[in-house]
Amino acid sequence: MPVLTVLLVVYLGLLLLIYFSQSRMIFIPSRQVSITPKSVGLGFEAVQLMTPDRVRLSAWFIPSKEPDSYVILQCHGNGGNISNRVDYSLLFHQMGLASLQFDYRGYGNSEGTPTEEGLYLDAITAWEYLVNERQISPHKIILYGESLGGGVASYLALQKPIGGLILASTFTSVPDRAAELYPFLPVRSLANYQFNTYDRLPQIKVPVLVIHSREDVIIPFSHGEKNFARANEPKIFLEISGDHNYGFLDSGKVYTDGILDFIAKIAAETVNHS
Repeated sequence: MPVLTVLLVVYLGLLLLIYFSQSRMIFIPSRQVSITPKSVGLGFEAVQLMTPDRVRLSAWFIPSKEPDSYVILQCHGNGGNISNRVDYSLLFHQMGLASLQFDYRGYGNSEGTPTEEGLYLDAITAWEYLVNERQISPHKIILYGESLGGGVASYLALQKPIGGLILASTFTSVPDRAAELYPFLPVRSLANYQFNTYDRLPQIKVPVLVIHSREDVIIPFSHGEKNFARANEPKIFLEISGDHNYGFLDSGKVYTDGILDFIAKIAAETVNHS
């Protein structure tokens, strides 16, 4: 068989592998819920959410020690589940913030199988729980999108009223990152998933905080820069240190003070416009 034919067959085989493996490459859920907020001394309420397409989701609500606090609605990244985000819950609590951690369909104790459209429905359901069940004012809800969760949070920010949007270690879009990883493949044409925060940002009218580390090798710093440039004012860029998964812990007060400063600016904006 001619060498060119062999190379073509290998290339086409790689295209097929990439195309049919997209879901497994993007969604890396774990069903094992290893710890709860109680493990780090936090009081919490385990809640069950029901999506419009009848998928039952698992979530934890961690109340604040402060009355009438802001609430972080966290859309987590593509791996693990909410038990891997307990450190976030602890930091938010120490900052005087309440938080809702929910698992997407197919993650942790949530039913179903993850899809892009499904994750968007899951986030809407979490927002509706806070507003309808817990009677939290939408302007008190801060969306926190971690990595792939930024694509979920940016979608929700266009669907529901919120107080602000935090994009932490978030890519511009799945095709953009895939094109960097596989420059020799037509991945933009193959992509079944978008999670396109970059295209949504010009339409988002609430304050935006972009958090990113130059040491992040999973989602390059340039993605944070591009998202920030695309966002409307008021916006803040917070550069942290550390890797993709633990930069929020490695950065200490830089991280926590940056979030508190962002929320203080949102509170000031709310007062000025009331």
